[in-house]
Amino acid sequence: MSDPAPSPTPASAGRRGMFSAYAAIALLVALDQGTKLLVRRAFEPGECLPVVPGLFNLTYVRNEGAAWGILQGWGIFLVALAIAMFVFLAVRRRQVFGEGRLATAAFILLLAGIAGNVLDRLFLRYVVDFLDFYHGAWHFPAFNVADSCICVGVGLFLLRNLFFPSDPTHSH
Repeated sequence: MSDPAPSPTPASAGRRGMFSAYAAIALLVALDQGTKLLVRRAFEPGECLPVVPGLFNLTYVRNEGAAWGILQGWGIFLVALAIAMFVFLAVRRRQVFGEGRLATAAFILLLAGIAGNVLDRLFLRYVVDFLDFYHGAWHFPAFNVADSCICVGVGLFLLRNLFFPSDPTHSH
């Protein structure tokens, strides 16, 4: 009978965890880019498809600014800022996010969202938005999968840091 496989060292377990995190980032970026490609192929800019009348449309919007269309025309600045933020968060992951499931999820979602939108800016010169929620005359600005990743990632980051800043039960 052979000996059982040795348990992984903390360093190898950490490398496996980071590989899994970057694989999850890649999958989310692929989902983001795939949905945007489908929208670009199926719709003309400004074209709208009601999905849930009175609540939700698919609407192809070319956003040349930042969130909600602010900073129109600042494309190069936005690309540089996004790349700098991506690198900073990737390099300083532990210092910024800490450890644990919420921290890892926030890290994955933020990096995936940043990467998804920066790819649009680099290759299209605008970000493809298409998820359009509204009620009556009120419209929430159109957004995409990458934007959703960023918002949920920020939410998890805040949740972890506000409610579990040093709780060891949320560090694994």
